[in-house]
Amino acid sequence: MEHARFGLSMRWWLALVVAAITAVTAVAVAEVLVWRAETAFRERAERSVLWYVLASADAVTIALDDGESEPALEEVARRRQLSLFLFDGTGAPVGAMRSNGRELMTAPEATRAVRSALLGRRFVRTFQGGRLAVVAVPLDSPSAKALLAFGRQPGYAETMAVFKDQMRVAVLVATGLGGAIGFILATLIARRIRRIAGAARSIEHGELNAPRLRSGFHDEIGELADAIERMRARLRSSIEGINSERARLERLLGRLDQGVVALSPDLRVDIANTAAARLLGVNSLAEGDELADVWLPYFPLQHFAAQLFEPDARVITERVLLAGQIFTICGIPAGRLGTAVLVITDVSALERREEAQREFVANAAHELRTPVAAITSAIEVLQGGAKELPEERDRFLAIVDRQAARLRRLSHALLTLARAEANEVEGSSEPVELCALLEQIASELPENGHLAVTVDCPAELLVGADRDLVEQVVFNLAANAAKHGGGSTVRLSARRAGDAVAIEVTDTGPGIPLAARARILDRFSRGESPDPHGGFGLGLAIVNQAVRVLGGTLTIESEEGSGTTVRVLLPLGSSEPVLV
Repeated sequence: MEHARFGLSMRWWLALVVAAITAVTAVAVAEVLVWRAETAFRERAERSVLWYVLASADAVTIALDDGESEPALEEVARRRQLSLFLFDGTGAPVGAMRSNGRELMTAPEATRAVRSALLGRRFVRTFQGGRLAVVAVPLDSPSAKALLAFGRQPGYAETMAVFKDQMRVAVLVATGLGGAIGFILATLIARRIRRIAGAARSIEHGELNAPRLRSGFHDEIGELADAIERMRARLRSSIEGINSERARLERLLGRLDQGVVALSPDLRVDIANTAAARLLGVNSLAEGDELADVWLPYFPLQHFAAQLFEPDARVITERVLLAGQIFTICGIPAGRLGTAVLVITDVSALERREEAQREFVANAAHELRTPVAAITSAIEVLQGGAKELPEERDRFLAIVDRQAARLRRLSHALLTLARAEANEVEGSSEPVELCALLEQIASELPENGHLAVTVDCPAELLVGADRDLVEQVVFNLAANAAKHGGGSTVRLSARRAGDAVAIEVTDTGPGIPLAARARILDRFSRGESPDPHGGFGLGLAIVNQAVRVLGGTLTIESEEGSGTTVRVLLPLGSSEPVLV
């Protein structure tokens, strides 16, 4: 539990600090001023009393020269209101030890003063705030060599007391003024810092589009504000980039048929696409949702995911068999990133196609045995004597020819598809006149009394491509339209389309059912043909591969009940076609 901490606003403690500094400074300045003032007052008082005593010394010297030392000394002392004492060269008093009502012994520092005067120096000292002065000056008289004077003076103590009182008031005023200035300064600084703190809190809460933080003064706090604003701009740019990349990733994942789920160590979803929710059979997989064990009892999904966070985990792939569905689930370990990934794929359709291909191999083998058996039987009958009978011979020879043609078609279709898929078909580039090619293919279509074939192509329309491959493409499309078009109309057309040539085969039949369109170009896909011996499901697969080898594109437009249009776009190639 976090304890509440005592907090003092910056404007208060900074104001107190400024006030304390101002008070200390003011006191220090006041002490210096008081000391200097007291020194000045004392020096002034000492100069004043010195000149006063020097005047008295002149009067005393005159009296000594006239031989009237005692009366004259007393008269000068009385008139000057001083106590005056004379000393000979040895420092011994000359005359009375009392003057003007004061004893010599009451004079402070008398001995030091007299000694200084005998050495020829003047001695001046004041005591008791200038109220008492002691002065000793040398005399040039045979009977006395030094004069000591002391007495009461007006002093400067009262003046100094008044001065000190005023200094105390000044210190208090300076302290209060410093505190007020400190409070104002601290308030301004605190206001600027609060704005910076507010900007930092908005960044902490993800509010990166708040109003711009103004730096104001270009001082250290202003530089801090500018740095915070630059950091917010950089974060906003980085987060926008991350969000853009995340949106791109989500769009990419959303387009995948495979389900992708990123998990945190507590098996909660970090990110998942819609295919994952669909394949797992849940309504949604939002960020923060727990991965549910939706495949129990068939497969423990949570246990499978938990293995991906183990230190020595590796990529794991499992095959899950559910009722009517087959899934593969690939687990990518978390590693140092701390996020594991599940990739879920529905392979039910692939399994069905592979099963269909396996069935086709068996059917193709059966188809191969049927014409071979028929040819073998016909030859045995002919060898047994039927060749001697013209009608029987022609009938069995027709059977051999028909079954041989069926074998040629099947072998040619399988060989062409295999070579195209192995990229062994090297198409040569030569001018191909499309109109003549379409007319030839229209004439070679099986005759059907209800089938009408039309050709719509500009004369001299050329394309640079391999003629055999182009013929294989168009013939297979036309034969497929004639077979599945309902015996109505087949239209073969070609036209210039920018830098390409468009070849279209259109029928007015029943169209391709919606369920069959996804597999119409797959090998061995025979649609919903009612005739089990009518084809091998290789025609459109061969067309698709041949168009890819030619460098073109194939599109199929079909609506049930409205016919089908197959469009092939081929590049012009090295020849320059002319449209007339």
